[in-house]
Amino acid sequence: IKCGGNYAASLAGQMKAHDLGYSQVLWLDGVERKYVEEVGSMNCFFKIDGVIRTAPTVGTVLPGITRMSCIELLRDWGYTVDCDTRLSIQEVMEAAHAGKLEEVFGTGTAAVVSPVGKLYYEGDEVTVNDGNIGQVTQRLYDTLTGIQWGVLPDEKGWIVKV
Repeated sequence: IKCGGNYAASLAGQMKAHDLGYSQVLWLDGVERKYVEEVGSMNCFFKIDGVIRTAPTVGTVLPGITRMSCIELLRDWGYTVDCDTRLSIQEVMEAAHAGKLEEVFGTGTAAVVSPVGKLYYEGDEVTVNDGNIGQVTQRLYDTLTGIQWGVLPDEKGWIVKV
């Protein structure tokens, strides 16, 4: 689905983020420019008031395998995961200011699960979980890497020996 050329258009935004002191860009949809899509080249998840949300895989949001694995694990653990409803950046920032934005993390093949410590939008910066990795983020990372490295049992049948 991806190719190297897909990332060329992101370089200007990435450079602006870097100049502002950030390491990634949280991409919004290209039409209305208000719905969160991906962070860098990763799918992005938001834990807001106990519910975990991620962008639906329509348009430019890719159905990443790590994304799908996280959704499956989260549901197995009893979390409500909403991957069908678009989430606006306004909702994210309002949740942050109301103390309801609990965790933000990206998922991808190389990063596995990577926490987001701060968000910046239109001059407004918010810190997520005091800048620390959240419990859900850490548990997902530990579980996925544990399965990948054979430290944890693969109860899902995801690992194929070659």
